[in-house]
Amino acid sequence: MIPASTRRVPHRRRAVAIAATALLAAAMALPLTATAAAADDATGLAGSDLYVNPWSTTLEAAQSLSGQARDDAQLLGSIPSAEWLTSGTPAEAEAAADAIVTAAAAQGRMPVLVAYNLPFRDCAQYSAGGATSTAEYEAWIDAVAAGIGDRPASVILEPDGLGIIPWYTTINGDSEWCKPAEADPATAASERFVQLNHAVQALKSGAATSVYLDGTHSGWLGVGDITDRLMKAGVADADGFFLNASNYVPTERLQKYGSWISQCLDLSQHTWWQPQWCASQYYPASPSDFSTWGLSDAAFAQAYADTGRTMDPAAMAHFVIDTSRNGQGTWTPPAGVYSDPEDWCNPPGRGLGERPSTDTGDPLIDAYLWIKVPGESDGKCYRGTAGPIDPERGYEDPAACQWFVQQARELIALADPAIAPLDCHVEWTPSADGTSAAVRLSGEVGDGFSLSFAVPDGQHIARATRAAVAQSADVVTVTGATKRTGNAPDTVVHAKGVLTTPWQFLLDGRACTS
Repeated sequence: MIPASTRRVPHRRRAVAIAATALLAAAMALPLTATAAAADDATGLAGSDLYVNPWSTTLEAAQSLSGQARDDAQLLGSIPSAEWLTSGTPAEAEAAADAIVTAAAAQGRMPVLVAYNLPFRDCAQYSAGGATSTAEYEAWIDAVAAGIGDRPASVILEPDGLGIIPWYTTINGDSEWCKPAEADPATAASERFVQLNHAVQALKSGAATSVYLDGTHSGWLGVGDITDRLMKAGVADADGFFLNASNYVPTERLQKYGSWISQCLDLSQHTWWQPQWCASQYYPASPSDFSTWGLSDAAFAQAYADTGRTMDPAAMAHFVIDTSRNGQGTWTPPAGVYSDPEDWCNPPGRGLGERPSTDTGDPLIDAYLWIKVPGESDGKCYRGTAGPIDPERGYEDPAACQWFVQQARELIALADPAIAPLDCHVEWTPSADGTSAAVRLSGEVGDGFSLSFAVPDGQHIARATRAAVAQSADVVTVTGATKRTGNAPDTVVHAKGVLTTPWQFLLDGRACTS
């Protein structure tokens, strides 16, 4: 995954609320009809059980680790994280999406996919990734939609897709910094909105797919600016927007920011209100003083009163929040030390945030998600130096998307809320010919056990010693009595053919180390 969010954040213009009383009184309110697909939660992310991929990149990393580092990766791999689709031909993208959604559907769980392949994504050159044209992108996203089909899935559509737009002029008239030479200044920004609108329509053609567009975060765009971009990108036909992808902003700030965007959308789409009039974290609130954010709450309450519209969460755009690394909030670099502190890039001393859940207690928040895969590096961080050493850490960071042992340990140790280690262990010892494996269980194990694990497609577990075996698709469940004498295994499982060592075990429903 390419590091996202605020590595190159331009001047942030304050979104000023200019709700002049005379103007408001003179304007005619539009009919207060219910909003479109954004209001309809029939797609089912809210309240669903999230899918944990037993072959995730996190569990893959664990296979080459040992000791505490392996335990950390297996712990993080036991918690739902998003699956990123970032490249490949349309056929490859369709197959990848299909594989994830098929596995999740077999378990009756909701997969979360990230589509990340826009042209000039993150303002990069073509060689850095992303589709090379609108037509190529549309073919790719159509293939992702085909891979999902009519089965339940939730799609995080293009992190940074609305925060960083090539050759864009903001709602406030500012020309933004992203100006790649290969992009046509006259059409690049409008093409971004064409691409995203097409993606929303393609993905929403599957009746069970939830789609969320980039809403940036409260340390970045003002509410009016991101609202305007979301409207241009087709948010009325999506389920809403996502916040804080790959970033560190505290959840309490994102809850406020997201609610304001939802209100600004509601007012702008269904009354004479304009996005640029919306209050934000920059005005009347002060961005650095959270105690002042109630001022913007009050400004929205006044806007609803002035327009005569009643706020109805069921008829408003919903949002999700990335809580994968925000338990300790954002990092404040030491003053005057680095010419470019790169506070987005593997900042030290961060922690896991809220566990992924679709039970948020807020009618506008569909889920807390781990969009960024915690434990994977943001890239090699030089903080304005020549590198290759990260001067804040004193060693070289792994490349983007590679497993970062030290950061994984920090995230777990500093998690807020705290996270408990896995409390059981499975010892899996293959036979010499690889057709069977002895299984020993330790930790919190009762007199009986139920052990489940995934096997690759086409592999079949035929039987088990002193245990019963059931297999549904690629999930095997072994049930039996715990062996209490000597070093004898609790069971021996036998396969038809060579047996692959599973990457994850669930003992009585809870994940174990192995």
